[in-house]
Amino acid sequence: MDFNRTRYTPMNRRRRIYEGKAKVLFEGPEPGTLIQHFKDDATAFNAKKHEIVDGKGVLNNRISEFIFQNLNDIGVPTHFIRRLNMREQLIREVEIIPLEVVVRNVAAGSLSKRLGIEEGTQLPRSIIEFYYKSDKLDDPMVSEEHITAFGWATPQEIDDIMALAIRVNDFLSGLFLGVGIRLVDFKMETGRLWEGDMMRIVLADEISPDSCRLWDIKSNDKMDKDRFRRDLGGLIEAYSEVARRLGILSENESTPMGGPRLVQ
Repeated sequence: MDFNRTRYTPMNRRRRIYEGKAKVLFEGPEPGTLIQHFKDDATAFNAKKHEIVDGKGVLNNRISEFIFQNLNDIGVPTHFIRRLNMREQLIREVEIIPLEVVVRNVAAGSLSKRLGIEEGTQLPRSIIEFYYKSDKLDDPMVSEEHITAFGWATPQEIDDIMALAIRVNDFLSGLFLGVGIRLVDFKMETGRLWEGDMMRIVLADEISPDSCRLWDIKSNDKMDKDRFRRDLGGLIEAYSEVARRLGILSENESTPMGGPRLVQ
């Protein structure tokens, strides 16, 4: 199927499938596809803290597109097909595995609090953690025992998810290091992609400053959603700087409040 020739239907004429904190999923133009729409909502602490940040969805759409397209190009399986416009992507429909997978390279956030390790401490090796996706329960941390006992994923699927997480971490660490950014940690989601009788685990959701901790290598300035979580201000400026360094937003361009103009 040629996904590049699919018809585009305006948002108000589409069937809404699911709405999350930062994105809306609509029925796609072809069977097995969805349209992922990026909102301007900024949330933290499972939406207990919530604001609208003008232009955030546009930046996250383009940053996530850039990362997913590069992952596709090196053979990492993802749900991403192509970007449709400033706020929307065409994606493959997958059966989401109800786990958030967190890969940590440097101690920060809940890991520092839980284990009393100073933020910024380099970890002896990358650590992969699993959290059960449930806003109602505040996404509790779970072990592989929980995952297999409750049937959220099989042992083989857990192995596939961990292998995928390591590949994504290797790619992202190198990508950000090359533009002077330290990848402290990131969250990813996975899904089952069915092709006939065949099923494979693919990367889903998004990868953006909403789901990564990104620190400037020289100054350790935060360039991610911690600016919102911790009331540091400058969220859109930080996301714009990430986009500039990745070559998505042109160097000499300011970010207007109506949403940034991006490099095509």
